Amino acid sequence: MPGKIVLFAGVSLDGYTEGEGHDIGWHQVDEELHSHFNEELAAMGGFLSGRRTHQLMADFWPTADEDPDLSPAMREFAEIWRTKPKTVYSTTLRQADWNTTVVPRVDPAEVRALADAADGDLTLSGATLTHAFREHDLIDAYQIYVHPVVVGRGTPLLRPLDTPTTVLHLERSRTFGNGVVLMRYERRR
Repeated sequence: MPGKIVLFAGVSLDGYTEGEGHDIGWHQVDEELHSHFNEELAAMGGFLSGRRTHQLMADFWPTADEDPDLSPAMREFAEIWRTKPKTVYSTTLRQADWNTTVVPRVDPAEVRALADAADGDLTLSGATLTHAFREHDLIDAYQIYVHPVVVGRGTPLLRPLDTPTTVLHLERSRTFGNGVVLMRYERRR
């Protein structure tokens, strides 16, 4: 079975992935939620991200597990992130370390071939890249974590598009102890 492209994103109740100035300090990721992320992401075949998201990750996760003050879940994620194949979409980044391939643009045929060859589904992150994938109708599932906060302004996860309505069905949901709610929707293709 071909791998799916799964949008994996945390948003505020009003739909922002980050506040003004790229602020993500309001994301409420505690040990329970981080352990859940680890379980979900360890099963994935790889990560798809834009340059800014990748660079944020690459600035912290490659050696995070060496910090004894980090939680066990955070140290575990460092290994997951480091070893999973990563594809970064960027016209300015020329190379990247940590098992990363840099691709200059979203080519639907190449994305589907990547998903078909992956050892599991591929996670998609980053609002700008999400928009490009939506323009090409490449997202198979939306795994959204709604944080109990209203940000007011910032970067919206889903920008308007002139495309037909996308019908989804709820595959599962879960409420975490910190009030974050997971909603996983699948495409009907």
